[in-house]
Amino acid sequence: MFTGIVEELGEVTAVEILDDASRFRLRGPVVTEGAKHGDSIAENGVCLTVVEHEGDEFTADVMAETLNRSSLGVLAVGSRVNLERPMALGARLGGHIVQGHVDGTGEVLERKPSENWELVKISLPADLTRYVVEKGSITVDGISLTVASLGTASINGTGDAFDVAVIPHTLSVTTLGAKAPGDPVNLEVDVLAKYVERLLNQGE
Repeated sequence: MFTGIVEELGEVTAVEILDDASRFRLRGPVVTEGAKHGDSIAENGVCLTVVEHEGDEFTADVMAETLNRSSLGVLAVGSRVNLERPMALGARLGGHIVQGHVDGTGEVLERKPSENWELVKISLPADLTRYVVEKGSITVDGISLTVASLGTASINGTGDAFDVAVIPHTLSVTTLGAKAPGDPVNLEVDVLAKYVERLLNQGE
């Protein structure tokens, strides 16, 4: 389990394309400290398993299912990524409960900077809309954020979208600071909403 509090900005140092998967090598001095084979590390919100670890780099295999469901397939050598280790038992839950299981991808639609924060509008797949509420939690590329508002994805009123208000610190220590309109992002909705829906539907 993760919390959506990014520990460091890592970097993709190698990508190997396989028949039905990809193998990524990533650099992250903080998250690789004490890492060993089989450990979990979240990369842009996707829980990956450490296959190899050497120095400040680790290798992880990504299945076709994950590549299709997330934005990891667009990563290339030199891409920056958000990295986070699983939460330690007894540690503070600084963000919210994050599984590292991406529900879908959105797209950065608009950025509105202000003096002390920036409003970022992101498209929302229609099948995820029911899990997202104003002032609720959502994970964007592994970052725990609060939904500032819900609305439509474009001026013509088609599609769904949500806004997040992002402080300068988050913009400076995560990939969100460099995302431009049109860039894809991984989305994970609050798992508690999915459990509630499942329980309510059992009586139908």
